[in-house]
Amino acid sequence: MDKAQGLDNVHPAVLKNCAEIISLPLTLMYEKSLQKGKLPKDWKMANVTPIFKNGNKHAAGNYRPVSLTSVPCKVF
Repeated sequence: MDKAQGLDNVHPAVLKNCAEIISLPLTLMYEKSLQKGKLPKDWKMANVTPIFKNGNKHAAGNYRPVSLTSVPCKVF
């Protein structure tokens, strides 16, 4: 629940609240993905954002990359 939404704009709370309804379609997508050995194209997309760690804010080494990906892909 404390995770950020990805590029698909689906918040983890939506998946949790709609779990009974969305579980079958997601299961089918996960099974098909495993059978083919491929992820859906949209799930591979990510928004990489630099997060400041400490020290000088002008030094690139003081930032760490955080990748925001699709929540269904994180669950997968």
